[in-house]
Amino acid sequence: MKSVWKLLRRITDDDFFLSMIAKIENILAKILILVLLLVIGVSVSQLIAYTVYSLGHLPTGDGIPADFTQILLHIFSLILNVLIALEVLENVTAYLRKHIIQIQLVIATALTAIARKIIVFDGKEKQDIASLAYAALALALAYWAIRFVTRKDSADH
Repeated sequence: MKSVWKLLRRITDDDFFLSMIAKIENILAKILILVLLLVIGVSVSQLIAYTVYSLGHLPTGDGIPADFTQILLHIFSLILNVLIALEVLENVTAYLRKHIIQIQLVIATALTAIARKIIVFDGKEKQDIASLAYAALALALAYWAIRFVTRKDSADH
């Protein structure tokens, strides 16, 4: 009974408990990195396959085919998806290295995602583009504010 009590006290000790949480966080971050690498690898291979197939099967002759713009937009969308995944990977690896979430990097990732939406925007709803514009503006202002504060903090030191 005494050894059970001693084990229970050790498990509930703050330092031990926090170190266990840190180890679990590291394991989960490494799993996320492996999953992201798999997703990025598959995404890049699909991007290459789609690009080669689409551009290789364009009709030849005079002028640009009508669906060429749609093909290009889809290729750009796939490229931006890969870039967003790479930025998310950078977020997770930065967390694994420093054990902090770099908000500036998160905002840059969100800006890239919004830029992707704007680039491939289909124009069905005017409210959608306005919402994207407001979100981009808010994120850009947040990014600027964080850069301003961090630059000011580093200059003070």
